[in-house]
Amino acid sequence: MEDTLLEKMTKGAPARPGVYLMKDKDNAVIYVGKARNLRARVRSYIGAKDSRPMIPFLVSRINDIEFVVTGTEKEALILENTLIKKNRPRYNVNLRDDKNYFSIRVDPGEEYPRLELVRHMKNDGARYFGPYSSSQAVKETLRAIQKVFPLRTCRERAFRKRTRPCIEYEIKRCSAPCCDYISSSDYKKILSDAMLFLEGREKKLISNLRLRMKEASKALKFEDAAALRDSINAIEKTLERQRVVSTSFKDQDVYGLFRAGNSTQIYALYVRKGKIIGQRKVPLFKTRAGSPEILSSFLKQYYDGDVAIPEEVIIPEEIEDRDVVMEWMRDKRRRKVSLLVPKRGGRADLLKIAVKNAENVFAAQKDSKAEREKTLHLLAGKLYLKKLPRRIECFDISNLQGKYAVGSMVTFRDGEPDRAGYRRFRIRTKEGADDYGMIREVLERRYRKGENLPDLIVVDGGKGQLGVAISVACELGIENVDIIGLAKESRIMPGEGLKIVRKDVDRIYVPKRKNPVYLTKHPPALFLLQRVRDEAHRFAVTYHRKLKEKGDFHSILDDIPGIGKKRKEVLLAHFRDVEKIRTASKEELHNVPGIGKGAASGIFEHFRKAPFP
Repeated sequence: MEDTLLEKMTKGAPARPGVYLMKDKDNAVIYVGKARNLRARVRSYIGAKDSRPMIPFLVSRINDIEFVVTGTEKEALILENTLIKKNRPRYNVNLRDDKNYFSIRVDPGEEYPRLELVRHMKNDGARYFGPYSSSQAVKETLRAIQKVFPLRTCRERAFRKRTRPCIEYEIKRCSAPCCDYISSSDYKKILSDAMLFLEGREKKLISNLRLRMKEASKALKFEDAAALRDSINAIEKTLERQRVVSTSFKDQDVYGLFRAGNSTQIYALYVRKGKIIGQRKVPLFKTRAGSPEILSSFLKQYYDGDVAIPEEVIIPEEIEDRDVVMEWMRDKRRRKVSLLVPKRGGRADLLKIAVKNAENVFAAQKDSKAEREKTLHLLAGKLYLKKLPRRIECFDISNLQGKYAVGSMVTFRDGEPDRAGYRRFRIRTKEGADDYGMIREVLERRYRKGENLPDLIVVDGGKGQLGVAISVACELGIENVDIIGLAKESRIMPGEGLKIVRKDVDRIYVPKRKNPVYLTKHPPALFLLQRVRDEAHRFAVTYHRKLKEKGDFHSILDDIPGIGKKRKEVLLAHFRDVEKIRTASKEELHNVPGIGKGAASGIFEHFRKAPFP
């Protein structure tokens, strides 16, 4: 029946390049594909002519096919990528790893530029280096640069207001341009050297430094010569730690792939100027798609982001659309890009390293997953849970005597954080230090629709908080969900004539049980709950601090209708003091540039109605 239906749908398929969207009975897109010839491609699904393992599952669910014709296969590739991101089809390879990586930004247009970490590259005239696959790698690079090249690190606001050098100058990691201890031209020379280092042009950098050292020595500027000598030694010492792995000295991205069943692990090596500067493990994912389709999807999704495309991309297997992917990458890079599958030589050796690392990462994650599974079973058994706590949601409250009160919810799936499930709540209805009322509000807001319920709810607190959570669950009709309270409390233990207070003992409170449960004899289960609770606490405190800082910087001028940021700045610049603004007459206020009669009258009347405290 499916074949007959599929044959009917393929009859109208155009024999041209384009994209096809396969939909199920609910009209949801379940697969997006591209083809040079749409009719030929869709017909390959009939009669199991396509040997990919996922095809039988896909074909059995197809209820309709939509075609979008494009001018070229490259246009089809771009459209396919866009539609996959938009629809997240079930049977496409979906690498849920959308984070942007750090790059180093330098704006040569500034008088005293600084190196700053950014996650997004912009077309703003600045120079960008990277992106770096790990935050640790880029921070180590900046530390190395700062030791050798004394560039400023402070932000513009601090730089303009500083009247004397900071500690960075004292430890010789900044040349103190804030206090005019160095001219702009000399500072730009240091910046130029740092940029040569970032570009990987170490030979030219060291050659320039040696030449300047000799010139300084001839001019009897021995202190300058000694500083240049120390810079050369520091650079050479830094470079010694970098291992040359390629004699081609081309920029290369090398991808290893390891598969077991439906699970796939991709591991990347980033080689620049012959040296490995970083590596990255793509989160393990499951798919029935074949390795060529996985590699093709990965390349299109990864390089469609805000990342630099190198001269060579090395992969372990040929992909069907190699030529069009390579053409697309060349257009994005605006220079030549080679997509290679090496069989021998130095490139093949690099590929073997990447594949071996993919296998090692897969094995480590498999062992880790088995341990997490064991811990979940242990936790369920010791707390007599109704089902395995695969999805855990934990709640915490943070406030300062009732002020800036916030709630947090963190989600763990199979023992690991699921940050897509994190939520934060600004308390709306409760005033004062009412922890019970606050936790009730947060729980009601989270579960009032009864959607996407977890297996286990954890509240940070003892019997009181647990009672509130159980009450909310009953009122909302939530059943078959376990609820526990986790409290860190002191415990009095009997001694020889003394009472010894043992602090920081975690107690687990469960419904219908008078005494708490202790998991000290079962560390894996206890550590998992502690990790969940601590993450909820961290998330709540971060939001609380953010609101508090915002409130601390609130000015009484912010409460005046019609007075925005610019007018506030003008008033403060003119009067220098809020008290002077409060006592000023309408005429004095009107005399301030940018403050008209209406605004002056509004400010004057506001302070008459609401006296300054």
